[in-house]
Amino acid sequence: MPLLLGPFVRCRLSATLLALWLVLSGFTCTGGSEHAATATLPAAFSDLLPHFLVEPEDEYIVKNKPVTLTCRSTPATQIYFKCNGEWVHQDDHLIERTVDPATALPVMQVTIEITRQQVEKIFGLDEYWCQCVAWSTTGTQKSQKAYIRIAYLRKNFEEEPQGKEVALDQEVLLRCHPPEGVPQAEVEWQRNEDVIDPASDPNFVITPDHNLVIKKARLADTGNYTCVAKNIVARRKSTSAAILVYVDGGWSEWSKWSACGADCSMWRSRECTQPSPGTGGKDCQGLDLQSLNCTSEQCPQTVSGAEDVALYVGMVAVALCLTLLLIVVVLVYRRKKEGLDADVADSSILTTGFQPMGIKPSKPGVWAPRSRRAPPHSKNSHLLTIQPDLTTTTTSYQGTLRSRHDATGKFSMTNGPLLDPLPNGSHTLHNGKLNSDAAAEFVSRLSTQSYFKTLPRDVANTSYGTFNFLGGRLTIPNTGISLLIPPEAIPRGKIYEIYLTVQRKEDLRLPVAGCQTLLSPIVSCGPPGVVLSRPVILSMDHCFDACLDNWAVRLKKQNYEGAWEDVLLMGEELVSDPYYCQLEAETCRLFSEQLGTFALVGESLHMGAAKRLRLVLFSDAYCSTLEYNIRVYCMDDTQDVFKEVMQMERQLGGRLIDEPHVLLFKDSYHNLRLSIHDMPQAHWRSKLLAGYQEIPFYHIWNGSQRYLHCTFTLERLSLSTCELTCQLCVWQVEGEGQSFSLDFNIAKDTRALDSEFLLMDSNATALAGPSAFQIPYLIRQKICSSLDAPCPNGADWRMLAQRLKLERHMSFFASKASPTSVILDLWEAQHFHSGNINQLATVMADIGKQEAMIFLVSDGEC
Repeated sequence: MPLLLGPFVRCRLSATLLALWLVLSGFTCTGGSEHAATATLPAAFSDLLPHFLVEPEDEYIVKNKPVTLTCRSTPATQIYFKCNGEWVHQDDHLIERTVDPATALPVMQVTIEITRQQVEKIFGLDEYWCQCVAWSTTGTQKSQKAYIRIAYLRKNFEEEPQGKEVALDQEVLLRCHPPEGVPQAEVEWQRNEDVIDPASDPNFVITPDHNLVIKKARLADTGNYTCVAKNIVARRKSTSAAILVYVDGGWSEWSKWSACGADCSMWRSRECTQPSPGTGGKDCQGLDLQSLNCTSEQCPQTVSGAEDVALYVGMVAVALCLTLLLIVVVLVYRRKKEGLDADVADSSILTTGFQPMGIKPSKPGVWAPRSRRAPPHSKNSHLLTIQPDLTTTTTSYQGTLRSRHDATGKFSMTNGPLLDPLPNGSHTLHNGKLNSDAAAEFVSRLSTQSYFKTLPRDVANTSYGTFNFLGGRLTIPNTGISLLIPPEAIPRGKIYEIYLTVQRKEDLRLPVAGCQTLLSPIVSCGPPGVVLSRPVILSMDHCFDACLDNWAVRLKKQNYEGAWEDVLLMGEELVSDPYYCQLEAETCRLFSEQLGTFALVGESLHMGAAKRLRLVLFSDAYCSTLEYNIRVYCMDDTQDVFKEVMQMERQLGGRLIDEPHVLLFKDSYHNLRLSIHDMPQAHWRSKLLAGYQEIPFYHIWNGSQRYLHCTFTLERLSLSTCELTCQLCVWQVEGEGQSFSLDFNIAKDTRALDSEFLLMDSNATALAGPSAFQIPYLIRQKICSSLDAPCPNGADWRMLAQRLKLERHMSFFASKASPTSVILDLWEAQHFHSGNINQLATVMADIGKQEAMIFLVSDGEC
């Protein structure tokens, strides 16, 4: 290690090397391994006590960034830190020596770093503190204590402002108790997103306990008020409180009396203009017109004549005109209603595949095809039943669906169609498996378009279909990814060719920064830019604990330039946004009015946040050597990653040797460890030199590698040994763990992974029209027309949302033209595989709406 002999020395030295340097510099070194280097002062300074030029100060640890404590003293022979009563090891000190040019006194500076892990070891027991001790030949001096705390800010406000209506000039109090945090959060108030500054507007006062006072409410003070809490970690916003300042009307002065009229009376008036009622204020009370009989001398002379006759004739004529107008309106309404009913009844497409279909797994992990048989009878089975059309035997609709009046292209785009038309100008809506050649041709055509250069040529992870106003569904088998296109989402007269694909890591990368982590697959649906009348629902798995108190989860969307943008903060959705999320335990349902490429990215708010890891064990299906390998995969707990690993192991000839386990991996900055134990030493030994293998925390947390694996290489002492028993443990340091108890014969069951292990999904990847939905089209229309209209006793769409446990989204449903239709869309997305239409019928019966609907639909009505 080179020694720098200049006036400024910064290095980490052992006691021996530092002593040698001090001798050469005019100092002598003493001390051991537990203390910083010690220097003997020249005689001129030997009687001076050290004093501190810089003392350590309180610090906060933000996320996982360590903090630095600094201590500087003169003159001093040694300086070291003590933290929570224990000396800090000498190797952890960083020493700097200089000479004060003014006094010629030697100056010593020591710095140390404190990490989050050190603070967490005593978290909850005591506060973590450090103190600097300086030494000279005369004595010692101690610095002030510096306290190190982990900074955080909770998500939920302890008290949020409440909206209210207030009269003009009334005093208003808005309360706010910010979330718990360290350091304590600072509070500011906003009105319509603009910061309120009491210094510039003295009508506002912010009290010491963070409440906002409006001294005298003005009309300009009407708006949405938000309490904003922030500290060095995060910034939180409360829900907005709407303040409405109203004005009650006042009467003006009475006008002068008018001249005496023909009816021998006079009148006067006043107006409600001082002030006029505003923003919901009350109208003036009392009369605005007053009359008084004139005296006989003031009454003008009047005669009855032609004027009275003309008045009566005019009144009769107006009455006749109104009667004729009413008759015309009634006739037009009746004809329009009859025409609409005929239009629905004559729609031949609606009669195809109307039978309700249920799906039951034939064996664990394997989905059976949808049955065309009628569901079993139950208590409410008659409520949502349509009689099957026995003349219909086809399972798909084939033929053109192009609008008669639209022969130019399929897409409503200003620059023409995004995709070339299919051969012969025809379209086929498949209800069965997609033909692989057709899918490859579709993907190939997509990839030639300028915007779809990044679309992967992976037919196994892409599905497509052609859809019209009847809607449909796209599914990527064994991934948990699907796209529901509700009826009327595509405008009538339009036909769209839509695709759905899951992006692999080598196809498309999503950059994450800091403590962010990828929580879902990257999913693309398109083509982007198509016009939708209603939101579609994109379903995809996620891999976090689904507790928004622990996470700030953002929906990211890739724009046309390829950059990623935040389009939604989950839990703070606005009904006016084009995106809205329904978060479930393992799935996210995204309502989107636009197609594109999406992913979920999360940032933990504290150490309680956890990702779900799926732990899967594989071994070689055939072993002819003494060595035997066990591969342990640690992957995001989503179906698409599991499918990818299973496909890869199938190519390697691997076999699954135990049921997958799920482990909660917390944001504690601790690594993941894997070890193997309890092998019969007489027959087996591990070739692992260390006691365990370790995967670094950040390799797992950032999500850029969605699956990692470790291999345990075992050696059997004889080729005749086939029985293997052992315990394989996977755990996070100071966190949760899982163990696998293995007991199997490595020579038996040498088959590679088959379709059963691959969880093959036998359902069609593309379904168009009525066959894509559990609820028949006409019954859906009847449910919507019955429940959309508000009911005084609540027996409307609101009760349907409550019965289906969707009351959290009431404001979102209420913002739509047909709330019932959106609720049914979400039910369809949730229950495609496991939906029981009889259960929905039971819910409708509980609401009490069956008497207002015709659930028994005959063949003629269909």
